[in-house]
Amino acid sequence: MDATLFLEYAWVLLVLIGLEGILAADNALVLAIMVKHLPDKERKKALFYGLAGAFIFRFLSLFAISFLVNVWQVQAIGAVYLLFIALNHIVKRFVLRKRSQKMEKAAQKTNGAGFWLTVLKVELADIAFAVDSILAAIALSLTLSPTPLPNIGELDGGQFAVVLTGGLIGVVIMRFAATYFVRVLHRRPGLETAAFLIVGWVGIKLVVFTLAHPDVAIIPHSVPESTPWKAFFWTVLVGIAVGGWFLTKNSPPGPDNPKTDRALKTEDNLL
Repeated sequence: MDATLFLEYAWVLLVLIGLEGILAADNALVLAIMVKHLPDKERKKALFYGLAGAFIFRFLSLFAISFLVNVWQVQAIGAVYLLFIALNHIVKRFVLRKRSQKMEKAAQKTNGAGFWLTVLKVELADIAFAVDSILAAIALSLTLSPTPLPNIGELDGGQFAVVLTGGLIGVVIMRFAATYFVRVLHRRPGLETAAFLIVGWVGIKLVVFTLAHPDVAIIPHSVPESTPWKAFFWTVLVGIAVGGWFLTKNSPPGPDNPKTDRALKTEDNLL
């Protein structure tokens, strides 16, 4: 692998780790609320079983989707799903403002649930989080140039390695680095919206791949691989990330920001 190809893959992996970190932190906060009612020992076990399940599910689902990644119907479904979760977040955050109520309701429904029922709910939540993560990672990996590595299904070996690495890092972040990312999120709340905007923008990328698929051929097949499109895609993606950091107000935890204080206490349940 030459230096240019290595830098290209390293850049995409870095972007993927950042995106995984923000999404995993948001997911970790939800999981912390779900297991909050359990005794300390059982809480740690529930999180361990849930995250172990997430690890296995991501690994198996990645192998499955690697054989379907070039099917235009799969690309179209993935695009619609990513656009949906991005728009759903934005509407709830800025229009309905029910995000906090939803989290509280989830906590109330989980309170009083037995250990194994809580584990089941954590597993289901992990599966939903994994779908978001894998689809976004697959779409990002499709921007990468082919490598000499053998294909895994329909996916280039190098692209598969990037997606697998990003997915596993997401699980690790959910368990061990959630504290740091949750603190960053609550100090720079615009990063959460930026992450979902990036997910939506990645969904647009899958739309382009779908429209350029030979069986659809609405736009030329060469468009997704063209330098102008790649440059435009990455410029917008970086712009969203930079905007999420610099255009959001720094909100340190403290008496003037009780919501942030509660969130930071809640995520301690993950440790």
